[in-house]
Amino acid sequence: MKEADQLTEKKTTGPEDLIQPGLRKNAFELSDEAKIKKIQFHFKEIMEVLGLDLTDDSLKNTPARVAKMYVNEYFSGLNPATKPAISLFENKYSYNEMLIEKNISFHSNCEHHFVPFFGRAHIGYISSGKVIGLSKLNRIVNYYAARPQVQERLTMQIAADLQNILQTEDVAVLITARHLCVSSRGIKDDSSSTLTSFYGGKFKEAATKNEFIRSIDFKTSYT
Repeated sequence: MKEADQLTEKKTTGPEDLIQPGLRKNAFELSDEAKIKKIQFHFKEIMEVLGLDLTDDSLKNTPARVAKMYVNEYFSGLNPATKPAISLFENKYSYNEMLIEKNISFHSNCEHHFVPFFGRAHIGYISSGKVIGLSKLNRIVNYYAARPQVQERLTMQIAADLQNILQTEDVAVLITARHLCVSSRGIKDDSSSTLTSFYGGKFKEAATKNEFIRSIDFKTSYT
């Protein structure tokens, strides 16, 4: 069988409908270019209200930089058009044990204060006949992270999407993160971290869940 016959390209849908990201119905009426112009204008006003001198060489281009960063990077995952196409392969190896991709780094932004939170995602699944390209797991994590978020919803969106893509309930997601809304403001606790998890299908069984957790804790070094 040719590789092209084994490969299917899917533009996934589903989890966006299950877990709403708080978008208005007309969220995509404006083009990205128009959004950047509006954000640039309003961010300039914010800086001026704060008393900053926008004729300063270091500050004069900040509104444009922030606007482009918001639309093209930080919050690009709000637009379904940026959702990655997913490559699936037939499980011709008959590999029926769990597959784990751990220590997937991500950066997101708290929707309550619009300050970053960042950490690691760990993903496990048991194939029902299809396997996913490993880098696609990273892309899925980063797609859902690139929006105003809360860690609980991020965890569930990743899990729901993978269950939909892989057509299996046997998916586990565990995320650990540091939140700057905790460490840089308010209580200013820079030692705490937050852990969220999702266990579906066989991962609800104690033995399978414990194997997943032990595998995440297993120390690996390639140096």
